[in-house]
Amino acid sequence: MSKKVFVTGGAGFVGSHSCKAFSKAGWDIVVYDNLSRGWSEFAKWGDLIEGDLLDRQALSKAIRDTKPDLVAHFAAFAYVAESMNHPGMYYQNNVQGTVNLLEAMRENEVKNIIFSSSCATYGISEQLITEETPQKPINPYGASKMMAERVIQDFEQAYGIRHFILRYFNAGGSDPDHEIGERHDPEPHVIPLAIKGATDESFKFQINGRDFDTRDGTCVRDYVHVCDLARAHALAGDYLIDGKPSQIVNLGTGQGTSILELANAVSEVIGRPLDVSYVDRRPGDPPSLVASCAKAGDVLGWKPEMSDIDTIVRTAWEWMEIEKGRTL
Repeated sequence: MSKKVFVTGGAGFVGSHSCKAFSKAGWDIVVYDNLSRGWSEFAKWGDLIEGDLLDRQALSKAIRDTKPDLVAHFAAFAYVAESMNHPGMYYQNNVQGTVNLLEAMRENEVKNIIFSSSCATYGISEQLITEETPQKPINPYGASKMMAERVIQDFEQAYGIRHFILRYFNAGGSDPDHEIGERHDPEPHVIPLAIKGATDESFKFQINGRDFDTRDGTCVRDYVHVCDLARAHALAGDYLIDGKPSQIVNLGTGQGTSILELANAVSEVIGRPLDVSYVDRRPGDPPSLVASCAKAGDVLGWKPEMSDIDTIVRTAWEWMEIEKGRTL
């Protein structure tokens, strides 16, 4: 039986890797992306429809024309610092965009959605985070994701649209086949910035804050390889198509890496020193975010396979070298 997935934000980092995973799992793919933060050349699997979630008419027409069995919703703004400076933009895009998508699904009788949510919905937690950990976001990005989750749950109550919400932690790495990778302009993410600090003498890698209540004073994060995240989305798609009940799960490794430890890993993997400087904390940054992935294992049979920090750094570095046109 053919299966078709409509992927919003499928030309972005996690979305494009998930499209590859969906393709491997036998899905037909339609990507819907406004390309404001995605790349047309990353839409390698299936057709690309250039469109915006805030354009209700175009969105509904795209779903009506393509008749998907499942929607996978990645399209969102996702930078904590930007959300602190421009909260309205985040609520409009991430929350209203999700409302528009669900309305388009309702109008066209599409009954399954996977939602790309975030550890940012939890805020500050000193314990290993489970799905029962209270959600207390401390920045507009996390709040917008939590609000979108609530909207999705309300649409199930009202219209029977089942969901699989994946709250994932810090995505990193790149496709080991080098077909796609992480590309942002400008680049806000810590792993590419650390790699740039080790490979570009003109660039100084900065760590935001050294006085957090962590083992070395720098933020601790749970890094998950983007290919592990992508595989979870394909598993969640098959789960929903099988008619099983809605779920919410974390995607993490249970192991935290501090920013300073990450910098040291980059130096070791690349074989070059990484000189760091410290600057002020960023508003909205929690000290530590580390997740239990036990429920993902129980529900999906998922566990991280590529998420050791060395593999994440190595595959990210390989992609960045290819992006610069170098030969590995």
